[in-house]
Amino acid sequence: MKQETALKLLKAGENVFLTGSAGAGKTYTLNKYIQYLKIRKVPVAITASTGIAATHMNGMTIHTWAGIGIKDSLSEDDLKRMKERKYLKEHLENTQVLIIDEISMLHAKQLNLVNQVLKYFKENDQAFGGIQIVVAGDFFQLPPVGKNEERNRDKFCFMSEAWVEAKFRICYLTEQHRQDDETLNQILNAIRAQNLQNQHFDALTSVRKQDIGETFTRLYTHNMDVDHLNFQHLNAIDGESHQFNAVLDGNEKLLETLKSSVRAPEELTLKKHAKVMFVKNNFDMGYINGSLGEVIGFEEDDEHGLLPKVQLTDGSVLLVEPETWSVENDAGKIIASFQQIPLRLAWAITIHKSQGMTLEAAEINLSHTFEKGQGYVALSRLKSLEGLRLTGFNDQALELDRLAIKADRRFQELSEEAEQHFANTDLAAQHQAFIRHCGGTLNPSEIARNERKFAKNGDKNNYATSTLEETKELFENGYDISDIAQERGLTPATIINHLARLHKEQGLDISVAHPGDEVVEQVRKIYKRLKKGQRSENFNDDGSIKLRPIVEATQPKMGYDQVRLALLFIE
Repeated sequence: MKQETALKLLKAGENVFLTGSAGAGKTYTLNKYIQYLKIRKVPVAITASTGIAATHMNGMTIHTWAGIGIKDSLSEDDLKRMKERKYLKEHLENTQVLIIDEISMLHAKQLNLVNQVLKYFKENDQAFGGIQIVVAGDFFQLPPVGKNEERNRDKFCFMSEAWVEAKFRICYLTEQHRQDDETLNQILNAIRAQNLQNQHFDALTSVRKQDIGETFTRLYTHNMDVDHLNFQHLNAIDGESHQFNAVLDGNEKLLETLKSSVRAPEELTLKKHAKVMFVKNNFDMGYINGSLGEVIGFEEDDEHGLLPKVQLTDGSVLLVEPETWSVENDAGKIIASFQQIPLRLAWAITIHKSQGMTLEAAEINLSHTFEKGQGYVALSRLKSLEGLRLTGFNDQALELDRLAIKADRRFQELSEEAEQHFANTDLAAQHQAFIRHCGGTLNPSEIARNERKFAKNGDKNNYATSTLEETKELFENGYDISDIAQERGLTPATIINHLARLHKEQGLDISVAHPGDEVVEQVRKIYKRLKKGQRSENFNDDGSIKLRPIVEATQPKMGYDQVRLALLFIE
């Protein structure tokens, strides 16, 4: 199916399953549809099955959005309690269109739960409470993580009751947009058809020792290999290491469950220049599960002591505070919690973790694949064969799940039928009817105004920018730093860092946050003295003065946040 036919069906308000091979333009089509809805003021929820997948469209995980967490079932009491959570109630009741990306990694049980939650909040027994649901993904990607005894047919969400209920229109995109390498494209299509020929194997074997430059990601099948390589790289860095230990509290059995599901290590060792990956979503801070970055230093904090400073791949710098993962009982009380810096080393990552990424260059080892689909996922992360060094593969590496193959063939047939039926059909009346049904706008001048606004802000669609803008809005509305921190669930240190960036990058007037002449003057004198003294232990590697020596020299002793704020008016 062509992208334009898929968009036509989406705009008509149909429940749609958007699929196709890697690089067929699923994310592009979704983004076009999201833009269309936002311009017409239709409330749309953008979610994905994993954190890394959510980055494509600036969304959040479906588990967080629907309030289901890691649960397998929801009782009537669970639903009642969920309705008491203000933010859940607001967005679940308002949403008219729900988008779930990387649907292949969502367990059948979880799709059923989303269906149950929406019916309850919308007070509507139709599928997903009567709203439009759009799911996107490719079932040749790896299946969801389930219990050991579970078969794939129990895990794939196209086997769920909710899927049957939704009566999805299948839009199987067939044009290729990502891979600019015809050979790689042919190999991926041959894997999908399970029809690999000698020339495909020859092409893969030829890149065993290929030079792919200095900057690349290593993908492995097993966590053990990933951990070994990461520690090797960490040990090769000269410089002081800092250890961060998790704080565990509550029921021992539940803590064991938490430890196995949380991707942050119990003991995390970091050095400056360590490559890291975030393992939790925090949209307010500007990172999600899967965000990559590099440790550029460490900084003291009033509340948490020493914290790592991380520069993300988009250039933004964050002081990373501990996050908490927890389990609640039926009354909503926390009975087990795991608190840790939400980072892990990332010179190498597992293939599972790479789903949803697009990589320029990667070294991949498929010698120990243990699950069908791993090879396909790994290879389809790349844009071209030139960026691949394939160090080995076994017999299973390029096989796919039989049920997924069978389902895919049926999806293609249904999509072809829809293409033939709708390609030349005018659905303009349905498009307008759906916007009216959702409470959106059809006013041409309002749409034109929103289009201009969208075009202007289109490049600001990243987390770091959106979190800065939220702080800016509250600050300009007269909130002080502690109120902004409370309102946004962040620390004052983070808000001060936001103000520093807003002042530097946007010229924001921050004079109302001035901590007082006496405070600034005292910090200024200490700052000048330390600068003049040029003692190396008082300086960070980038030449800035550390906070600790300033704090320790203040009389009476100031807090780190107070000094941090005063420095904005000195530096």
